[in-house]
Parts: sequence; C-alpha cells; structure tokens
Amino acid sequence: MRRYKFEIFTDVIEQNIREGIFKPGQKLPSVRELKHQYQTSTSTIQSGYEYLIISGLVESIPKSGYYVANKPDMPVHEPTGRHRPVVRDAIFKHHLALTTSLRAGRRLSEFNVAAPGDLLIPQKLLLRTMQQTIREHGAGLLRYYPPGGSAELRSNIIQRAAVNKTIIHPDELLITDGALQALYIALASVCKAGDVIAIESPCVFSVLEVIRVLDLKVVEVPVTPHSGFDIDFLSKACRRNRIKAALVTPNFHNPTGTLLNDEKKVALVAIAREFGMAIIENDIYGDLHFQGTRPSTIRSFDDSGIVITYSSYAKTLAAGLRLGWLAAGKWMQRAEQIRFALGSTVSPVYQETVNRLLSDHSYDRHVRAFRMQLARNAHQAIQLISEHFPEKTFVHTPAGGYNAWVKMPDDTDMNRFYEQCEQIGVRFTPGYTFSFSGAFDKYFRLVFADKFSPEKIAAIQLAGQCSAPNLY
Repeated sequence: MRRYKFEIFTDVIEQNIREGIFKPGQKLPSVRELKHQYQTSTSTIQSGYEYLIISGLVESIPKSGYYVANKPDMPVHEPTGRHRPVVRDAIFKHHLALTTSLRAGRRLSEFNVAAPGDLLIPQKLLLRTMQQTIREHGAGLLRYYPPGGSAELRSNIIQRAAVNKTIIHPDELLITDGALQALYIALASVCKAGDVIAIESPCVFSVLEVIRVLDLKVVEVPVTPHSGFDIDFLSKACRRNRIKAALVTPNFHNPTGTLLNDEKKVALVAIAREFGMAIIENDIYGDLHFQGTRPSTIRSFDDSGIVITYSSYAKTLAAGLRLGWLAAGKWMQRAEQIRFALGSTVSPVYQETVNRLLSDHSYDRHVRAFRMQLARNAHQAIQLISEHFPEKTFVHTPAGGYNAWVKMPDDTDMNRFYEQCEQIGVRFTPGYTFSFSGAFDKYFRLVFADKFSPEKIAAIQLAGQCSAPNLY
C-alpha cells in the first residue's frame, strides 16, 4: 500500500494522541521544528497536519499553531508493548513503608521515623542561613565543588572533633551525601561480596539493606539495654570467623539508646587490632547526650587508622539536609574512589549552609536546645508507656538520641496490635525490621523527636488501649 511522505511524523503524533501521551489542548511541534527534525519540506509537514486535522485529532489555531483536538469523546487506547512489569522486593517495600513517613493520605501520628519532627527542626535558622549563603556565594553554588568536599567545611568538622579528643587527618576526611552513603562507602572500602561482618542486634533497617545490597554475611552481636554492645560475644565470634569489620553505634545506639562506656570502647579497639578487623563507627547521635559532656568516640582511643568514623547533620538539623562525613582511616584511597563513583560532589548549598552554622556556633546553640527538648520527650514517652500500656511492658531509659525500645508482654498478638494502631492512626517501627532473623517480634521502636502535642499524647494513650490483653 502506498505511503505518504508525511506519515513519518503523523504516525508518531497519532499514536501519542491515542495512547494519551499527548493530552487534549497540548501544543504540538511547529512546522519549522518538524521540518528540521525529519529533514523534509514545509509542504510535506503542512500536508501531514492537514491530514491530522481531517482525522479529527488536531486543531489549527491561526497565528498560534497546532494543538491536540480538545474532544472529550476521543478514544484513548491503552499502550501495548511499551511498558514492562517492574519487579520489586515485597519485603523491602513493606519495611521501607514502616520506617519512613507517609505525609500523604490520611493523617497519622508517626512515631516510626528517626528524624527531627517539624516542630523541632530549626526552620527559621536553616532557611535564613540558606538565604544568606545564596546571597553571598551566588552562581558559585551552581558549580561542582571539590570531590572531597569544601575545604573550610572539612576544617570546621576536624576542629570540632578535636575538641572531643577525636583526631581526624585532613587527608582522610570525605564529605558525603548523608550517613547512609558514608556507611556504604566504608563497607565497600573494607569488604567484598561474601565477607563476614559483625553488626549490632537490633540493627536499623537501612543499615541491613546496605549490607544486603553489598552481599555481605553477618554475625549479629547482641546489644542489651543495660550493657550495650556485647564485647565478649564479639571476641568469641572473631575466634570462629574471619570478620572483616564490626559496625557499631557506641553513642546512643538506635533503637535501644544505650551508651557504650569508655572501657568497652578501648576493648573494641584491642579486639580489632588482635584480629586485623576494621571498626566502622556510627556517631550520628553523639551530639545528642541528655546529661554531662559529649561522650567519646571509639576513634579517640585509636592511633592506627583501623577505626572508620562517620556522622551526619540530618539527625541533628533536618532529615532533608543530606550532608554527612566519613573519616576513612587507612582505607582512604579506596573510599575516595568509591565516593567519586557515587557522585562527584555533595550539594554546595548544603555544604556552605552547614559550614556557616558551624562557623558562627549557631549549630551548637541549636543542639543544646534540641537535646534538652529530647530529654524531656524521653521522660514523657516513658511515662506515657508506663501509664497506658500493659503491666509487663518494658521500656529502657535512653541516655541520648531520640529512640525508645519497647518490649511488649510475651502474650501480645503483635500483628493485631499493629493493625489496631493503623486503624486509630498511630505508627511505630515494628521490632522485626531490626534483624535478619526476626528476633525482636515482641518489640517496637518509638521515636520521640518531635514535640508531644495533645494529638500525639492521645495517640500513645489509644495505642496502649489497643495492646490491652482483653482485646485479644
């Protein structure tokens, strides 16, 4: 069958209109654009548009151009063969939903997101500082920054660490796109697929997913609310396994809120030296102590470079401010390569904003007020759990951070409990998301990183009623 020259472009436009890709009223490419695109004559393009007008698919508006006909009864055909099914991990998708904020649909009282709540984020301070940064640096913020990060920001981080007796060499410090990226870089620098690492148990879902993606094997080291990371268990595990790295949150472990004492931090370094193992130290909650001075880092007891330390400002300022850092120790060469492969630079706006907050001590003033509020929140959360949940419910008092680890009575039907909580609009983080083994089915995490409004207080009270034995 004879084909017209104009069909090289009319077939495309017709298909896009019928499949709903081009919407009614949408302006179509001009004659000049199509002439250039298809390397054909003006008369051919005009003839093609006349054909589409006669077909009722296109309308011509004088001195404006050609538009998709605005006819409500125009048939729209479902595309065939264009979209392929997307396969997703159902367990990952479910756990992701349980540990992140919905923000859409019906309103929930969310105690499942480990990030500062809207009422505790220093919104005015952050926005004002960002505006000052943009005015000062202008178009410079639209260019690439050094792959390792702003030199001034790195210097500020190093100086702050030194005050706490944590020595970071300028040549081992990388600015990262948040703490999770820092963790990925650290693990990928030390390990290869199939290697064994020691992790805390319980351990947050996001960390477990990084481990899963890197195809690493794990030994789960118990973390108890009273004594923290089990050093003796780790030592025995190292004698039975070739463990490449131990991943530890010594300061206000998530979710238990425990603080590892200096004696155990020293012991960890000794074990790492004995077995040639790296320690990957997560210090994201280190600034959020409720009493006394800031706790020491594991790195402060190491002078050999076997401790990799990372942190982030998302936990102390705002979750959307994706800026962290990694002190890579003896693995810097590999870490630097991986960091570059993941993206050559972190947002200049974030780097300069945080740098300004550190330089003028606004960050310190905010953190002092923030941790005082968190201490009050922790007390209130524990009091609410004690008053409104069943008698045998246990909750450990955290020493810092903003997580409370709650153990329900053994006879609690947890599936029913979570279903009831969803119905009343309350969400906690289920304990089974904190382990590959599902060892914490009777636990849940409560995040107290926002002010306790009357609605939030009522939500916890109702959740306690949902857990009452007579409902099961």
